[in-house]
Amino acid sequence: MDLRPAPASTAHAADIARRLDRPIVLVGMMGVGKSSVGKRLAALLDRQFVDSDDEIEASAQMSIPEIFEMFGEDYFRDGERRVIARLLQESSSCVIATGGGAFCNPQTRKLILEKALTIWLDSDVDTLVERTARKDNRPLLKQGDPRQILAELREQRIPAYSEAPIHVTSSSGPHSLTITKILDGLDKWL
Repeated sequence: MDLRPAPASTAHAADIARRLDRPIVLVGMMGVGKSSVGKRLAALLDRQFVDSDDEIEASAQMSIPEIFEMFGEDYFRDGERRVIARLLQESSSCVIATGGGAFCNPQTRKLILEKALTIWLDSDVDTLVERTARKDNRPLLKQGDPRQILAELREQRIPAYSEAPIHVTSSSGPHSLTITKILDGLDKWL
């Protein structure tokens, strides 16, 4: 995967990176592109990228589907909150992609809003269905029709996601379009 930034955005990103004084946390639905966009954004801003789901799996020494199956969602969310708290404490110069439900937990949301600059990556349900179909590791989508589950989850989670100070729509186009929107949002916020 080529993570090199486009030349036109490099100077803009460098200016934004100089003004950042805290982590960037990407929140939003599963499949919206938090990890793939986050990696590119981190490279562009010369920051470390961390996927909280990867960190949870490393800490638990088991996959997220295994955690859900063995211990349930409440147990997973508690561990998720602790891992995100650790990530926020360890580095002020990183980009963190969170799991889709992380920001919906009131304690986790409060922590993220206090310690980081939060960006809500949003997308329509059709795009989410298409993207989530690429992987078979989404425990919440194994409980019925993925389109219906995604539509219901998105509707339930919008109030929490809308607390993020920056809102960016991620379409089915190239990630560079989403990154440009993120940079514009950061530029206005900082």
